Amino acid sequence: MKISDPIIIAGFGPSGAVLALSLAKAGVPTLLLERDETLPIDLRASTFHPPSLDMIQALDSRVHRQMIDKGLIADRYQYRDRRTNEVATFDMRLLADETQNPFRLQLEQYELTYLIHDQLKAYDCVDIRFAHEVKSFSECGDGVDVLVSTPEGEQTFRGAFVVGAEGARSNIRKSAGIEFQGFTYDEKFLVVSTDFPFEDVFDDFSYVNYVSDPDEWCVILRTEKLWRVLFPTTPEDLKDEERLLSDDFIQQRLHRLHNKEGDFDIGHRTLYGVNQRVANTYHQGRMALMGDACHINNPLGGMGMNGGLHDAFNLAERLIRLAKEGGDYQREFEHYDRQRKDLAVRFVQEHTINNKKLMESTDTDVQAKRQKNFMETAADPVKAKAFLMERAMISSVRESFSAP
Repeated sequence: MKISDPIIIAGFGPSGAVLALSLAKAGVPTLLLERDETLPIDLRASTFHPPSLDMIQALDSRVHRQMIDKGLIADRYQYRDRRTNEVATFDMRLLADETQNPFRLQLEQYELTYLIHDQLKAYDCVDIRFAHEVKSFSECGDGVDVLVSTPEGEQTFRGAFVVGAEGARSNIRKSAGIEFQGFTYDEKFLVVSTDFPFEDVFDDFSYVNYVSDPDEWCVILRTEKLWRVLFPTTPEDLKDEERLLSDDFIQQRLHRLHNKEGDFDIGHRTLYGVNQRVANTYHQGRMALMGDACHINNPLGGMGMNGGLHDAFNLAERLIRLAKEGGDYQREFEHYDRQRKDLAVRFVQEHTINNKKLMESTDTDVQAKRQKNFMETAADPVKAKAFLMERAMISSVRESFSAP
């Protein structure tokens, strides 16, 4: 039986936005609910991998072109050893025969949500409500009743299905009683943005750099606006977190990278906890989860947001099919769960955990072996392409979308 009630999406982040645009283009009634009063502008994910860009390009070429125009194309990235000054450079142009976008696009994730918001205004089938926080849901016959906190008080909305895309603290997931298994690292990552031109003081400096050091590893990458530096920290308490966010501490850390005269100009700064968690299941009845609502990981490699986008594209095909043709939604959601949850456990979690282990080792022998392996791999086009196919998420996406 075809659906008559709208599909309700909780959360207007990247995955919620992509799902809403996909449904809109298919003419599927959609209710998009966002907790905040406006779309947030914050310092979060900033890397779009090739498969994500390919999917967005196929969905809406105008949004894709606007992203390319706004963003910064990083067609290579580097692993640097601060102790020896050795550099392994991976050229993403080796992927030119595998993707239409053989590069990482450095662009703040909120730019995508704003671009899609502009596109959604043209579709009468989409109803967007800000300052509407989903609290819980319950199934009722052939639909779901979603309890929402609104400026006018609590209201209940009826939908055919509900999708939880409202982040790691998802009320949809909690309402379903689904466990979010995994662990939290002791470290918190300090992320600082600055307009200092690192490319002018380091030789052959790419837009994305993973820097090992016996004392303190870091990641230095360029977004379309500023350079962003990520440092690991281990705060002892809230007072210590204030110290880590202070001008004195941040200036000290940045001067260790490059001891310039005077202070660095600091744009944004944030300190956030790091988790590796995956929901036990990505669906329950007429509810499905995607993005951070069902999987979160440390940011090394830029796989978190991209994984959420891939969830959205996978789920969109199923919801459109159900809306247009009807069918067995349980079978569709079970297949979605197999394809996306297994990938999150086996690939994204494994790779991000290993990325962190490699970066944080203080053993000089381990660092030397790792750097040697990176340099040998980067120097061999066959090995380098295989490495890039994995790190750019091309191999994993193909495996996921073809899984039975």
